[in-house]
Amino acid sequence: MSAAFAISLALTAILAVIVLIARFRLNPFIVLFIVSIALALFAGMPADHVVASFENGAGHVLGHVGTVIALGTMLGKMLAESGGADRIALTISGFAGRERVDWAMMVIGLLIGLPVFFEVGFVLLIPLVFVLADRTNMPLLRVALPMGAALSVTHALIPPHPAALLALSAYHANIGHTIMLGIVIGTPIAVIAGPVFGRFASARVPLTGVNPLAEQFVKHEPAANMPSFFLTVFTILSPVVLMLVGSLADRITTVHGTANTVLHFVGNTDIALALATLLSFYVLGVAQGFSAATILRFTNECLGPTALIMLLIGAGGGFGRVLIDSGVSRAITDAALGAHMPLLVLAWVLAAIVRVACGSSTVAMATASGIVAPILEHSTGVSPELMVLVTGAGSVAFGPMNDAGFWQIKEYLGLTVPQTIKTWSVLETLIAVCGLVFCLIASIFIH
Repeated sequence: MSAAFAISLALTAILAVIVLIARFRLNPFIVLFIVSIALALFAGMPADHVVASFENGAGHVLGHVGTVIALGTMLGKMLAESGGADRIALTISGFAGRERVDWAMMVIGLLIGLPVFFEVGFVLLIPLVFVLADRTNMPLLRVALPMGAALSVTHALIPPHPAALLALSAYHANIGHTIMLGIVIGTPIAVIAGPVFGRFASARVPLTGVNPLAEQFVKHEPAANMPSFFLTVFTILSPVVLMLVGSLADRITTVHGTANTVLHFVGNTDIALALATLLSFYVLGVAQGFSAATILRFTNECLGPTALIMLLIGAGGGFGRVLIDSGVSRAITDAALGAHMPLLVLAWVLAAIVRVACGSSTVAMATASGIVAPILEHSTGVSPELMVLVTGAGSVAFGPMNDAGFWQIKEYLGLTVPQTIKTWSVLETLIAVCGLVFCLIASIFIH
């Protein structure tokens, strides 16, 4: 398959998805499924492999993200019903001031996002975003986009995030230097893509429709008996702490020992969220006077609105798997390798290509660093730490429709597909381009 044909096929598929959903108002899941099948057939994939490819991609993504969304939504529901989200919102708005809540959410996103994947940080913080926007009468996008930008920046640029650690290992970079450079370069990127772009976008993309997800997290009046700020923060941070401890298990315990195994187990994303959700049932439920039947009702009713989100995330994963299995992404990657571009640019381009092909920024970082690392070993004058950062920047480029984050942002914030592209896809691309530019500037001084 030629690179030109592969690029035109991928672009046609993406354009078809946008037009069919936005112009003809077809169900997004149906569109993603049909376009994926058509792309595979046009690319020459055997017909008996096409559906299996889509199902494998959808199942792989949902196996992780579906559990995260379900547990995170239950935790968020308990946070909202108990008044815990109101307690945090009132404390933040009182400390930062109404006009600076977007900056406060950016800082919170940077801190929460360090040890956890984007999807986890998002489901933990989105109830707080809804409540803050409502209580301060701020546009939802102005509060939500800085949080999303901060989570994306930490995901891509700053160890000990799992994605960044993959690239760090491949390039044999120094973790201390990488963290320092990641903070120096990542912080201004979070500012540009977060509060600065968030204010610009919220003024130009008005949200006028009813958002059922926002309605279930925002109570018209704050609870009369709100839990304490400390207990609420402790509950919402507990999965973050468990995941951070799990990521450090090999450094603080004997590898494969009993303690090491236990820490890895409780630090697993699903286990940490499950433990935090169970904790919320008591701290934000029973201790606040809710009966077991009421807590059961909360957890049942909050999952209904997430069904479409899970289907769309699965379909996006299937679309990405088809791009890979059909050979489309490989043809484009081979063309990029043959272009003989500077190593920093090559790593960024390859990560961006894999990002568009499979949707996952973690896979994009791992794949691109695996391809470029052997080349780096025979090169001089290129900082391994900057290679980690530039690969991470490329791995979040474009915010494509086969990324779980795209559909999370769309459905949770009540956006249309064009609105999501104008806001989230632009925000992600802004992070990627700023990351490349800042790393190229830094390479003048760092070798």
